[in-house]
Amino acid sequence: MEEYKNGKIERVLGIYTKLLNGYIVNKAAEANEYGVNERSIQRDVDDIRNYLELEAVNSGCINNVIYDRLNKGYRLEKVQKRSLTDEEIVEICKILLKSQEIDSQEMSKMVEKLISSCVPKNNKKIILELINQK
Repeated sequence: MEEYKNGKIERVLGIYTKLLNGYIVNKAAEANEYGVNERSIQRDVDDIRNYLELEAVNSGCINNVIYDRLNKGYRLEKVQKRSLTDEEIVEICKILLKSQEIDSQEMSKMVEKLISSCVPKNNKKIILELINQK
């Protein structure tokens, strides 16, 4: 166990950095690493959750720290806030596909990227069906 000069600040930022990098944060392991009890780590996780909730308003990203029962720890769930509706994406894709200016293979790649970056996974099949109805 190392001594940490900045205590809570360094601990919270350390936990937050682990979450951002995709690691599972286990309360017992973190408590052991930082030399605090698990309740302190729980408060740190709650502080990170509160920060993410406030930041969502400004950033357009809705991120949340969730408990992953399978991995027995906390992880960061990242969700992008969308500014286009599914209907708008379908219309944009239809316009792009009708364009004669760009090679059809290139256009298909562009439409695929647009859908993968803007449409939630559970809606992709429906969107592709709507686009193909031209």
